[in-house]
This record gives sequence, structure tokens and C-alpha cells, in this order.
Amino acid sequence: MQREAHLNNAALFARREAAIARGVGHSHQIFIDRAENAEIWDVEGRRYIDFAGGIAVLNTGHCNPVITQAVKAQLDRFSHTCFQVLAYESYVELAERLNAKAPGDCAKKTLLVTTGAEAVENAVKIARAHTGRPGVISFSGGFHGRTLMTMGLTGKVVPYKAGFGPFPGDVFHARFPNALHGVSLQDAIDSLESIFKNDIEPSRVAAIIIEPVQGEGGFNVAPAALLQHLRALCNQHGIVFIADEIQTGAGRTGKWFAIEHSGVAPDLITMAKSMAGGYPIAAVVGRADIMDAPNPGGLGGTYAGNPLACAAALAVMEVFEKENLLQRAEDLGQRLTQSLQALAQRLDCVAEVRGLGAMVAMELCQGRDPHRPDANLTKAVCAEAAKRGLILLSCGTYGNVIRILVPLTASDALLDEGLAIIAASLEAALAA
Repeated sequence: MQREAHLNNAALFARREAAIARGVGHSHQIFIDRAENAEIWDVEGRRYIDFAGGIAVLNTGHCNPVITQAVKAQLDRFSHTCFQVLAYESYVELAERLNAKAPGDCAKKTLLVTTGAEAVENAVKIARAHTGRPGVISFSGGFHGRTLMTMGLTGKVVPYKAGFGPFPGDVFHARFPNALHGVSLQDAIDSLESIFKNDIEPSRVAAIIIEPVQGEGGFNVAPAALLQHLRALCNQHGIVFIADEIQTGAGRTGKWFAIEHSGVAPDLITMAKSMAGGYPIAAVVGRADIMDAPNPGGLGGTYAGNPLACAAALAVMEVFEKENLLQRAEDLGQRLTQSLQALAQRLDCVAEVRGLGAMVAMELCQGRDPHRPDANLTKAVCAEAAKRGLILLSCGTYGNVIRILVPLTASDALLDEGLAIIAASLEAALAA
């Protein structure tokens, strides 16, 4: 149904431009009115299929009724106390559930915070408190947040780091393996050794942090052999191994944590995004002896572990169990991959289709040459898809990767409808 004339996308976007800081980016000039599962309706009444999922936040879909009811029930009781002032059981129960899910045969503890960047910041704090060391190693192409420390860890300058330096010291970047672009597993291992030889000795490194699947970096999957090497390296030198699962966690890849695919147990895991189905919460989960390194008062936050978000996170776990969403992620991922690979076989602009579980991406280039990334084509495809009723997001170091983060609760029919729009949009963009 058509909304009032003053509630159209163009008018609202003009207000947004006048009122909101320029640094807040915007992928689509579309204002949402309502949403359900994997569908969105804008203020003009137009319907869209959502293949973005709020950037990996909506594994359980928009307005999931189980989650909504849990939040409503909590809202009738209380909405905030600050956990450090007055505690509540849902924070404890969520911590217990996360401790049980985290890989590794040891006692675990959890810290709840509000955002993914905050979780990463606290993971670094905890690692430094545990080891008494300053250094942190991350990887090229990685994204860890927009706060000062997490920008330092992030391995991409534009738009995340440009103009914001200087960054914290004793942060170093190793190379992330990428066979498509000529970076081998051995290259990555050698780059770590180079850091130890040229920049900082292992005895001064507190932590190594890596995304098991790079999110903003382009859905590059860390080889199991690399994760196993990092585990051995950290064991050898007393370094804390941190898995950043902000985007991969909460079941996106077919396991609750993506690193489980490798058989490796990190010391600490950070997660946020889909763990509460759209409500702001994040966590650091890990070895109890490491988590207990900071003194009382060293960790926390006014809104950390908000009771509404805790209720939502517990409901997300309930939905995953009742609807078998880990298996659904595997099935959905296969469907996505097969469809995109069929496109790749007939179009020479697709350099690679890759991913893990339902975290799937397609890298675009010119003439099947991965060294000629086509960011313009990628941008055009996303814009064309929006015109046809599909919300897509790009990512990657060169902005030439289309990523799919559709809710795991989406039907096969809706998924196929979205994939058909991708194919049509790609062909239209090529013909333009």
C-alpha cells in the first residue's frame, strides 16, 4: 500500500543527509517500514528479498516470533539494571550456554558486552592481562571493528582507517592465504616468521587474532592447516589465540562457531551479530584461566549483557535447536554455491565462488582475470538487484565481491527467487 507522500525514500534520504554525519555509510537509499523473515517492505510499500541479513545479524530472520515473544516477556519485567549493579539470571544462563558450545576440553567463562568491536577490544585486554605482553598480530584483509584498537587490527585502509591514525603500537599484520591472488599457505606462515624476525619477538606477543572466514575481507576461508599452525605456534610461545567470529558465529557456517570446521580450539572467541537476532549483544568466550586474568572492575559496561538482548540470545539458541538451523545452513550453502557456480561457468566476469556453509560470496573481475577486480560491475549489480527487489551487499579488499547472508530461515522458493534476480542483474549490468 502506498504510504503518505512525505514518507518516500527520496524525502527521507534528504533528511538523513542533512541530519546524520557523512561518515555513516549507506548501501541503498531505501527506508524500511516493516520486515518478516527474509522479506522487507519499504516506506513506499515495495517488497524486497533480504540477502544482506543486516550484515550477518539475522540468521533467524526478521521479527522471528519466538525471539520477539521472549523480548516482550522480558520487557514486561525489566529492561535494564546494569549487570554490575543488580545481576539477573539470563546473563548467567547465556554465559553457561556459550561456555558449553565453545570448542576445547577445558573450563570456560564468558563476558557479555554490546558490540563486536567492543568484544574484540576486550579480548585484547584479556590477552594482555593474562600474558603481561603488548603485541598483537592480525591478518591482511581482516576486519575487526571501527574503534581505535580494532581499526589498528583491521587489515584494510579505505574506508575503515583512512584519516584516523595514529593507531596503537605493537600491532602487526601477517598475510592471509588467498590462492586466487597468489598468496599460499606457506606465504602466510613465512610472514608470521618474518614478523618475529623483523618486528617483535614472540615473547612480547600477547595474542594472534584471525577470522576463520574473513567477512569484510571477501569471505576468504582460512585453511584448516593455517589454523592448526597458529594453534601450535601459540602453544609454543605462550600466545593467546583469538578467533574473531563476529560475522561467522551463531551458526552461519553450519556449526555454531566456524573454527569448529578445522578441529582447532582457540583460547578466546569473540562473537556478536546473529547471536541475538538483531538485538545488540556481543561476547568473549574462552578458557577460564585466561578470562579471569583482569581484576574485578576491569571488564564490563553500562549496557553490557542487556537483559532484553540476553532474552533474545537465549531464544535464538532455542530456534536453532527446534528448527535444526545448523543443518539448514549447510543445505542453504550448497544451494547458493551450486547456483552461483553455474553462473561462473557461463560468465567470464566471475573469478571465484567461495565460502563456508551459508556464508557464500562471488568475486567479480574482468575476463576471468582475478588480478583485474571489477568493483564497478559489483556496484552496478547490487544497484540493479535493488531495482529488481533484492538487497545485496559487496565486500572485499577491492570492493569486487558480492556476499550473501540471507536468513537461514528463508524458504527455498524465496532463495531461488533471489538467485534468479542475481543472475538477471549480473547480465543486465554486463549489457549496460
